[in-house]
Amino acid sequence: MEAWRAFLEAHSYVTRLLAAELEHEKALPLTWYDVLVHLEEADGHRLRMTELAERVLLSKSGLTRLVDRMCAAGLVSRSADDRDRRGRWVGLEPAGIARLHDAAPVHMRGVEAHFASHLDAGEATALATILRRIATGACRPGHTGAH
Repeated sequence: MEAWRAFLEAHSYVTRLLAAELEHEKALPLTWYDVLVHLEEADGHRLRMTELAERVLLSKSGLTRLVDRMCAAGLVSRSADDRDRRGRWVGLEPAGIARLHDAAPVHMRGVEAHFASHLDAGEATALATILRRIATGACRPGHTGAH
């Protein structure tokens, strides 16, 4: 339980610091930054709403509201899926790319200061390996987490 609590505390503190820095320096919420990153990394700079919701760890209704605000700001667009009437695509707009690239140095500086600077190369590699193993195990189909 000590490792679990330390992980939760570290995640909470670092996430709050990163969010505050982005908001203060670039007036950009961390959740918006996260959406922009996932869209920039996606093929064609677009993802289905369901895929985006899984990647940013938001509920579908929470993501819908967030995407609505980002559309109104001109950072992303939403379009229907020609192959599935129920499906919707979210695409990255040029203004979203510009906003992401403007905010990235602030975010990366924060990641370095609040996270990476506390690890040496071996620790970073080990931590990445461990966290990937946990994430992979937790997202297996049919996995309930109960033992």
